[in-house]
Amino acid sequence: MDPTDVGGRSSVPGLFLRYNISAMVEEGHDARSPTARRLSRKALDYTASLHFDRRLFRYDIKASAAHAWMLSRQKVISSDDARKIVGGLDTIREEIEAGEFPFQAEMEDIHMAIEIRLRELIGEAADRLHTGRSRNDLIATDMRLFVMDACQEGISAGRCLQSALIDLAEDNRDVVIPGYTHLQRAQPVLLAHHLLAYFEMLERDVGRLADCRSRADLMPLGAGALAGVPYELDRSFLARELGFSRIADNSLDAVADRDFIVEFQSVAATVMMHLSRLAEEIVLWSSSEFGFLKLSPEFATGSSIMPQKRNPDVAELVRGKSGRVYGNLVSILTVLKGLPLAYNRDLQEDKLPLFDSVDILTSSLDVLAAMLPSLVVDEDRTRAAASASHSLATDLADRLVERGVPFRQAHQTVQELVEHARREGKELSQLSAEECGQFSSLLDHDVLSIDLDSSISARNLPGGTAPQRVDAALKRARARLAAA
Repeated sequence: MDPTDVGGRSSVPGLFLRYNISAMVEEGHDARSPTARRLSRKALDYTASLHFDRRLFRYDIKASAAHAWMLSRQKVISSDDARKIVGGLDTIREEIEAGEFPFQAEMEDIHMAIEIRLRELIGEAADRLHTGRSRNDLIATDMRLFVMDACQEGISAGRCLQSALIDLAEDNRDVVIPGYTHLQRAQPVLLAHHLLAYFEMLERDVGRLADCRSRADLMPLGAGALAGVPYELDRSFLARELGFSRIADNSLDAVADRDFIVEFQSVAATVMMHLSRLAEEIVLWSSSEFGFLKLSPEFATGSSIMPQKRNPDVAELVRGKSGRVYGNLVSILTVLKGLPLAYNRDLQEDKLPLFDSVDILTSSLDVLAAMLPSLVVDEDRTRAAASASHSLATDLADRLVERGVPFRQAHQTVQELVEHARREGKELSQLSAEECGQFSSLLDHDVLSIDLDSSISARNLPGGTAPQRVDAALKRARARLAAA
C-alpha cells in the first residue's frame, strides 16, 4: 500500500487526505491502547496523528533500536529478543523508505505503527520493546532528534546562501548603487557592501540555529510517562547511541518541555524575516522603476494575460511564506501557554507547524542560493541612479567641515544649495561656481569636483563601503565560511 493512501499526504503537494481510522480496523489482533479501542469513531479520527507524525519514523526506529540494545545490556530482556527487535526495526525502516510499509489507519501514530508491524514480523519479542519507556519520553526524544537535524540542515543551507551572496558580490565588485534610507536615495555604496549586509544577517542566523541545536541536545528517554521508570536503565548509553551529549535531569520537564521547538520557530521566523527583506529588494530592483536587476526566466514567470511580463514570483513567495512561519511561532506559544505539567495531548499540535517551518526555511534558503547567481546587474543603471537625487550632498558638507565650518552650519548651507538646485532642475554637479558662491565662498570648483568614486573611497573606516574595506570584508567572509 502506498503510504499516502491512509491518512498521509496526497499526491497533490500540500493537500492532506481525509482519513477514517476506526472504519479500517481489521478483525483479529488490535494493537491499539485500551483507551483508543473505546473511543468513538469521530474521536478516534480526530485524535490520530499518523498522517503527519510518520515523518519521524527514522528517529523513532533509531530510538527504539538503541532502547532494545540497552535493555539487553541491562539484562532486562534477552539478547536474542534484542536482536530480533533490531532486525525487525531495520526491515520496517527499509519498508517505509521503499514506500512498501503496510500503513493501516488503526495504527494511530508512528509509534504504534512501528510496534504493530514489529509484532507482525517477529512475534512476541516485539511486546518487550516498550519495557521501561512511554510514548511520552519517546516522542520527546524523536522531536529533539528531528530539531537537531533541522538546525543542522538550516545551517548548511544558510552557508550555501552566504556563499552565493559572496559570489554575487565578487562578480560585481565595482558596481555602485544608491544606498537608501526611508526608501529615498541617500548616499552611494558598493553593491558588494550591500550584499555583505545580508551575509552578516545570515551569520547571526547560523549562530542562532547552532544555539538552538545545542539546547535541543538533551536526551529524554528514561523519563517514562512523567516520573521515571523502575528499571535500571543505562541512560548514558542511550544518549551516546542517539548522539545526545546530555541527559534530561528532570523527568517531568523531559516529557513536557517544548522550548526547543519554540526556539527553532523563533529562529526560523528571524531567518525568514531576513530572507523576506532580501526578496523584497529583488522584487523592487527588478521592476521597471528601478531596473537594477534582470531576472532569469528560470526564476521568473510570465503573466497569464500580459505577454510582456516577467514576474519575480520566487522572491515574492519567499516574502509571502515568511508570514506562515510567523504564524507557526505563535501557534506553538499558544499551545504551551496554559499547559500544566507534565504531558498533555495538546502537545500533539507541536508537529505540523514545526514541519511546515522546517520545509519553508530550508526550501527558501535553497531557492535563493540557486537564484542569486542568475541575477544580472545593470551597472550603468545603478551608477546613474547613485549619481542622481543630490546623493553627494553629505560629501559637500563634509568637505566644508574640512575647511573649518561647523557641521551644523555646513549641513544648513548644503541643504539650501540643494533646494536651489531642485528649483533649477539641476544636479549639484551642474551648478556653476557663481551659483554656489551665493551660499558659501568655500563652495568652489574643488569642492564640487566630488564624484561617486571619491565619495565611496572616503568611507575608509572598518565596516565602511570604501573598496579596500569591502575587499577585506569579502576575504574575511570567505575565511569564515571556510572555517565553518
